[in-house]
Amino acid sequence: MGSAFAKVPNRGVITACAMVATLMQALDSTIANVALPYMQGSLSATFDQITWVLTSYVIAAAIMTAPVGWMAARYGRKNLFLVCIAGFTIASMMCGAAQTLSQIVIFRLLQGVFGAALVPLSQATMLDIYPPEQRGSAMAIWGMGVMVGPILGPTLGGYLTEHYNWRYVFFVNLPFGIAALAGLAIFMPRATRARELRFDWLGFGVLSLGLGAFQLMLDRGQNLDWFSATEVITEAVLAGLGFYLFLVHMFTAEKPFIPVAIFRDVNFSASLAMMFAVGMVLLASSALLAPYLQDLGNYPVETAGLVMAPRGIGTMFAMMVAGRLANRTDPRVLMGFGILLLCLSLYWMTGWTPDISARQIIITTVVQGLGLGFVFIPLQVVAFATLPATMRTDGTALLSLLRNVGSAIGISVTSALLANNQQVLHAILGGFLTPFSPALHAGGAAGRILDPNTPQGVALLDAMVRRQAAIIAYVDDFKFMLLTSLPTLLLLPLMRRPRLTAAAPEHAAVMD
Repeated sequence: MGSAFAKVPNRGVITACAMVATLMQALDSTIANVALPYMQGSLSATFDQITWVLTSYVIAAAIMTAPVGWMAARYGRKNLFLVCIAGFTIASMMCGAAQTLSQIVIFRLLQGVFGAALVPLSQATMLDIYPPEQRGSAMAIWGMGVMVGPILGPTLGGYLTEHYNWRYVFFVNLPFGIAALAGLAIFMPRATRARELRFDWLGFGVLSLGLGAFQLMLDRGQNLDWFSATEVITEAVLAGLGFYLFLVHMFTAEKPFIPVAIFRDVNFSASLAMMFAVGMVLLASSALLAPYLQDLGNYPVETAGLVMAPRGIGTMFAMMVAGRLANRTDPRVLMGFGILLLCLSLYWMTGWTPDISARQIIITTVVQGLGLGFVFIPLQVVAFATLPATMRTDGTALLSLLRNVGSAIGISVTSALLANNQQVLHAILGGFLTPFSPALHAGGAAGRILDPNTPQGVALLDAMVRRQAAIIAYVDDFKFMLLTSLPTLLLLPLMRRPRLTAAAPEHAAVMD
């Protein structure tokens, strides 16, 4: 059964190097977030300007994820992998050495260009070197980097920034990049190359237009009050036009760089939808939890990071268990169990108040991490169970693309809902404060402190209303994520269980 895989020597070394490459890219999607205030001061930038450090990376990564399959087939997976690791590492060092805002934005753009291929290439490589019966365990190892990286990124970034300098957020990639590059250069088998392939420039161009404009709309919308701004309307129109032209081109072109046939695989198409939902919750929940703990719970930055860290531990544990069970039991059962755990944790969060104990927060985040882990690993097994080997690299690129787009939409939607609901709730709650409110006429110190006829009383009342509005607005966001996660259960009946007794497919054909 595994004769095709027995020819791949040094499988452990290749796995470790692919894992390091994955972890580098996943960490860099969030590790710079906590360092933004320090970069802002060091580079003399405004808040809007410094956010381009994040935006440039995300946009470049989103655009360059799509053509990974074509580039791997045309130039060889090993060649592309090595170029991307080297380029990512060099771009990271250039980011750390940047002296101006324009420099770091350009270097982050390059980092996103080279980093986009690391996750799909590492996943495709591990799918090729492991036989079907070991694929669940292999995806568990790979998935730890993809899922745990963004979760632990802010904690590591905060430590490096506080104890060293924000530049070490980027310098930390150097030793890992060199190790991964050397290991893959020496031990990874040489891949075949389809030199006759031509690039679909039109398809890539219109998809890049759609992704870039869409990402800009999400990033800029909140600051510009969404569709009341001409810029956001323009970006929305360009995004819609780009996606429409891409779909028309994909269904009419003779050889589009994303083959239409890949979407005919029901398992893979259902997995794309579920990956989109997982991406929405993965980063949005982390993005909401950090300010909730710091602003409402009054947790110090270091303590907030420590309280959030067990979520990653739960994810790692679930991935190890799911990796062992994915090929022994029905992966759909594991995914259903994971979705229920995820929904349970989000349901608990809808009852949170700032007075909640750290113990309850840790229990909730651990359960949430367990849920994400039990969904993510079986999802990888099901997604590629029936997909032809020739489409595997395209498939990994599309899964990464949908996860990134889902994460971007999740963060943008939850941030917009949070800001809008705070304003609405502030107005509603403030309406209950009238001259006839009993609390405003209470005697003693409380009545004097809350006296609306004094500036101090007005300020205190406003702060109390804003705090209560924020608490309710966070709960509404947690409800939104719950309602986003629950319908994914309907995707499970569409998926077919992988046949564990099938002969090994010809997916080693891409390896020499």
